[in-house]
Amino acid sequence: MFKTVATTPFDDQKPGTSGLRKKVPEFKQPNYVENFIQSVFDSLDGYKGKTLVIGGDGRYYNREVIQIAVKMAAANGFGRVLVGHHGILSTPAASNVIRKYKAFGGLILSASHNPGGPTEDFGIKYNISNGGPAPEKITDAVFANSKVIKEYKIAEAADIDIDTVGKQQLAGMDVEIIDSVSDYAELMETLFDFDAIRALIKSGFTLRFDSMHAVTGPYGKEILEHRLGAPDGTCVNFVPLEDFGGHHPDPNLVYAKDLYDLLMSPDGPDFGAASDGDGDRNLIIGKGMYVTPSDSLAMLAANAHLAPGYKAGLKGIARSMPTSGAADRVAEKLKIGMYETPTGWKFFGNLLDADMATICGEESSGTGSNHVREKDGLWAVLLWLNILAVRKESVQQISREHWATYGRNYYTRHDYEEVDSAAANGLIDTLRAKLPTLAGKTVQGLTITTADDFAYHDPVDKSVSQHQGIRILFEGGSRIVLRLSGTGTSGATLRLYIERYEADPKRHGLETQAALADLISAADELTEIKTRTGRDKPSVIT
Repeated sequence: MFKTVATTPFDDQKPGTSGLRKKVPEFKQPNYVENFIQSVFDSLDGYKGKTLVIGGDGRYYNREVIQIAVKMAAANGFGRVLVGHHGILSTPAASNVIRKYKAFGGLILSASHNPGGPTEDFGIKYNISNGGPAPEKITDAVFANSKVIKEYKIAEAADIDIDTVGKQQLAGMDVEIIDSVSDYAELMETLFDFDAIRALIKSGFTLRFDSMHAVTGPYGKEILEHRLGAPDGTCVNFVPLEDFGGHHPDPNLVYAKDLYDLLMSPDGPDFGAASDGDGDRNLIIGKGMYVTPSDSLAMLAANAHLAPGYKAGLKGIARSMPTSGAADRVAEKLKIGMYETPTGWKFFGNLLDADMATICGEESSGTGSNHVREKDGLWAVLLWLNILAVRKESVQQISREHWATYGRNYYTRHDYEEVDSAAANGLIDTLRAKLPTLAGKTVQGLTITTADDFAYHDPVDKSVSQHQGIRILFEGGSRIVLRLSGTGTSGATLRLYIERYEADPKRHGLETQAALADLISAADELTEIKTRTGRDKPSVIT
């Protein structure tokens, strides 16, 4: 029934900010998937007889890896496995399932916003019992185990039927295929005023939700059209496809340009939104008004009390270090805690579990709250709709009133994708060595006040995370941040973040790149990014 298979280690199975991500051909190497999953199980204690959740974003190779994972769970002693219908669970829905059914943990099969297909990206990450990504102590143990693994355990059994909801058995282990959507939709109904949103839509308010042929298609269709009464056609690209229709499922102004153009057109809807490959990111656009992720976090936090699930107010706000300081001003006015963490949703988990933060966000289009332990794209869309229904103002009106109250943080991110890894690391190392000498220097007419390599001291478990991004701050509150991203699968991705605070309402209507032009020039001079990467311009500007 069970067999133990001899294997040898791979040297490249170090989990990044969101698990292990590689190209599909790498995952298809004999024993590659099995080695990593066994390394995860070998890093855990006390799971015998417990429940494991398994699901993914429906990308290429998802179904095959689910069969491997289920058989390995049985051989390693799990008592029950819950699998999303058709193998699909959005990342926030998987977090909800883990929490609702008190599972020991879960395997989420996704490469998030990265492309899918036979030669594109795949990923596996482990989430713990609180529903959130495994902390570094577990991911470090997984990597250590992956370097010394000698064998893995797997059941010799027929594949399970993942296309029929209901209970099955595999090698003595209970397997249940669960509705991928219903548990999540029911959770959303406890947080938001669905009656108010229905009334808004019935009044003639128009919207479009683009799932980018990714995992949120069934969720958006059920909630927005079936439960909230939006007309057929509100949800587009709602059928999950293994290759996302050949598109890049990243909800930004490059890959969701059609949606942006529609919302900027005279005949466009009142509200537009999109989500990514695994459903944890969001894009928010009002008629004639794009809302940056950093601003969205701040505006959602400032208005969250209008939704039933947050009427008691927020305990605190947390943001990743590269995210703009717009939310900081909201926290200051609300007199609640404000926490700056490294990039990676796992760093919010302790704050949420300790009830120190209620809403969290990242500049990379991720926003969420204490309802699960992952960022949640559709949640952000529904909170925006709830706010619009109560305030009876447009996205543009709400944005401009917010800036008038709190000031505006002009903000942009320049991504340099698939950069030669040696060049990228050399750039970071050189800049890091310069940091102690930068304070007091003037670059492009801007005076540097401080420069450091961000280290995070977790206020809950007292752990310390070093080298989380280089920060260079200027007089007046402007700053640039540079870090290597851990979400790509080919080469290195350099992310450059540029921010300026503007209090004067008369200067709140500037074009963002123009408002930041001197800082962009200063960043290029300080980092030598163009010279060292050979790139004349970023791959993506958001």
